[in-house]
Amino acid sequence: MVHRLLGLTAAAVAIAQGVAFAQPANTYVLPPAAGGPAPPPAPSGPPPDLAFGAYQRGYYITALNEAMKAIHADPKDAAAMTLIGELYRTGTGVKLDGAEAEHWYRLAAKLGDRQAQFELGLMTLTGQGGLPRDRAAAAALFEQAAAQGHAGALYNLGVMAIGGDDTTKPDFAKAAELFRRAADLGDGDAAYSYGLLARSGRGVDLDTEEAARWIKRSADAGVVAGEIDFAIMLYNGEGVLRDETAAAKLFGRAAAQNNPIAQNRLAHLYATGRGVKQDLAEAAAWNVLAKAGGVKDDQLDALTAALTPEQRTQMLNIVRRQEF
Repeated sequence: MVHRLLGLTAAAVAIAQGVAFAQPANTYVLPPAAGGPAPPPAPSGPPPDLAFGAYQRGYYITALNEAMKAIHADPKDAAAMTLIGELYRTGTGVKLDGAEAEHWYRLAAKLGDRQAQFELGLMTLTGQGGLPRDRAAAAALFEQAAAQGHAGALYNLGVMAIGGDDTTKPDFAKAAELFRRAADLGDGDAAYSYGLLARSGRGVDLDTEEAARWIKRSADAGVVAGEIDFAIMLYNGEGVLRDETAAAKLFGRAAAQNNPIAQNRLAHLYATGRGVKQDLAEAAAWNVLAKAGGVKDDQLDALTAALTPEQRTQMLNIVRRQEF
């Protein structure tokens, strides 16, 4: 599993580092009326990042041009280099070019940019952009980013500790420590992974209440797997007080994101009236969607086989709404 921290791009890292937005060109500040109060002093701090501002608004060519200007003004502007690398890696506004992305990421990584180190680590780990896969080199890059508090790098190091390789055994204790550090920085996937280790007693003491707390944190962060697992824990009262209604809501949230397992579980709840009001049309609809995702269930097929014409119409409408 390769993890990109909550979809972070180089631009998103700029937000985390407090880069200001560029003021729109058509926004003007009127002078104060005669005798009126003086305008407030100009804010202190770094000047606005025009490249990032353009990137955020979807003006990718402008973002590239502004980033190049920034580098001409300051050849050590690592954030601008990382942004250019991101544009080429994703093919956003420019032709997809892994070699060009690597070039800019590597320049920024050497200057100590943690996001560039992380992205270059991912490219090295997966062989993206034509790079030869190199697990050791990827780990070294993740270590550099992790030393600067990059949650995604910590998470990937944890995954690598569990995955092991041909010469090493999985190290669950190391993985747990790395997942916990990443989770403490707000990484939902790391919170989920740490919760699973606590739930199974691998790498840390078995503790279902502790597991429930971390898996809930991942669910709160929108991690679908966390939503499903915490819903199951709520339904069964595992590590938390039993709450079928709350479980149904979480299954519904994950099901709406087209997860077939959640759709199947939600269909069962509607078919039996557990946590929700019994509704065979809803049950049939979510069963249809789950089957489309590869989860077949003969029991649900039997429970929803005898729909009335009105229920069948309702079922089709629910399926259409979810599909579109």
